[in-house]
Amino acid sequence: MSNPLISITVCVRNGQHWIDNCMKAICAQTYRPIEVIAVDDGSTDGGTDVLQKWHSLDGHFSEGVPVRVISQAPLGLSAGRNRALNEANGEWVAITDIDCRPRTNWIEKLYASCAGVEAVTGRVVFDEGKTSVSRLRATSVANKYSKRGKQATLANGPCSMFKKDSLISRGGFDPEWFHAEDMEVSMKILESGGEIRYEPDAIVDHVAENEIGHFLKKRRRDARAHIRIMRKYPRVKHDFNSDGKLIAILLPALLIPIIFGAVDSLISLTTLILCVLIFRNYFLWSAALWIGALEGYNDALRGINGHSHLFKR
Repeated sequence: MSNPLISITVCVRNGQHWIDNCMKAICAQTYRPIEVIAVDDGSTDGGTDVLQKWHSLDGHFSEGVPVRVISQAPLGLSAGRNRALNEANGEWVAITDIDCRPRTNWIEKLYASCAGVEAVTGRVVFDEGKTSVSRLRATSVANKYSKRGKQATLANGPCSMFKKDSLISRGGFDPEWFHAEDMEVSMKILESGGEIRYEPDAIVDHVAENEIGHFLKKRRRDARAHIRIMRKYPRVKHDFNSDGKLIAILLPALLIPIIFGAVDSLISLTTLILCVLIFRNYFLWSAALWIGALEGYNDALRGINGHSHLFKR
């Protein structure tokens, strides 16, 4: 029996420097047949023109793989993923990110593990890069994957595949979720008794997150999105914040001694300063999580970004 068509989708906004390497990796998949749907989400950095060069319905520019490029206003990643989902012709729809490089057997491994489930997710390997931030991120992600069992609670955005009809019947990706759309669709699947299977050999390589500002922005968005998850799916077990629990404690651990006057000598002050300097990135990470959580509760109070109002009017 022949293999079913699988649609691979990717979205980009202002990621011009990542496009070519990502598209080459996607089109080099060993699994066939595949099609690629790439959504440009209102890029302003010249990425639209770079992506359009890959548009080739006959596969002339992409190793025989048909590539469809769709442009839209800057509506967000979730809206882009949903657009690609509804445009896809495949029985299965895979998602990845523009700053990723799927290994050649990525789809082949996902498909080999998809029997009997609605979604199958692979493993993301972060480049360690050359900075303390990139090494921190690579280590954190590797640690999370090392603890993951065969049944997962998250179909990660950079490396997952979904049964198309099932995902559409659940409402697809909600455009109101400005971030963490992969969390939301995962919760939909689990809440209804569906299963997400983890396939560790389906690997996607992620570029290094070298800049502390970029790293903190993403952790802040994760925390903000987690408030929505806790409110909307309070009874569904997940491991989204497994690496954030210990990190979140750091900021209170720093502030409480100061607030209650425990730092009352030169030695204790020096010790505190040295700790902050040595573990600076971890303290910044902790602060980003708390800021994101406060933003999430503000979203709830205002009833925006995927939230119902915290207090009914």
